[in-house]
Amino acid sequence: MLDETQERLCKENETDFSDLTALFINCTLKYSPEKSHTETLIDMSAAIMRETGVSVEQVRAADYDIAYGVYPDMTQHGAASDEWPALWEKVEAADILVLGTPIWLGEKSSVCQLIIEKLYAHSGQQNDKGQYIFYGKVGGCLVTGNEDGIKHVGMGVLYGMQHVGFTIPPQADAGWIGEAGPGASFGDELDDGSRAGFENSFTRRNTTFMTWNLMHLARMLKDAGGIPAYGNSKELWEDGYRFDAPNPEYR
Repeated sequence: MLDETQERLCKENETDFSDLTALFINCTLKYSPEKSHTETLIDMSAAIMRETGVSVEQVRAADYDIAYGVYPDMTQHGAASDEWPALWEKVEAADILVLGTPIWLGEKSSVCQLIIEKLYAHSGQQNDKGQYIFYGKVGGCLVTGNEDGIKHVGMGVLYGMQHVGFTIPPQADAGWIGEAGPGASFGDELDDGSRAGFENSFTRRNTTFMTWNLMHLARMLKDAGGIPAYGNSKELWEDGYRFDAPNPEYR
């Protein structure tokens, strides 16, 4: 899965990432165990993280019965069932969250949009500094498809993630697209025995950049104890808050 350059970067790395956790959510429209091309690209990024000691988990959102709606548990709002709370536990525990999505009609998948909406359901929660719950976590995006749209999809996904509080590092999106129209998807075996997209240096480079930037920024945030709380505490805007209150965390 990893090429010579990627292997060398992992081998020669001197930064300790062993206390970091990463969650990849595959937003394919396919249910397990059907093959997912998005998962194949996720595997490349996940392999780099694992090689450097990051604890990595991959899940396929379509395998969960996630209810539509922007509340953490939609069974309290009319849904017959909602397995999002189980997936939320994984999101909450992760330092790094990467959403992987195919392109459909030029857009991220409906499953990816659903996940972004479920993240938004928690956007009012706070961490122990009084900041929104996703402060201190970093986010990235991987995209696959057969027609143009990687940057467009990445724009929407990363905007949604930063809006609810994720920190987005430089060049935090990567992807692969084939020729317009029907054809091989990422990782498909071709007639000559090679795998579609595996020799694409642009995809491999950008996936590598994204992965290392995610790890570096997560390392920086963890070492710094997250983002400073000065000026971004929700308490500043709550009725009855006294700015001169003796709470150094917000001063």
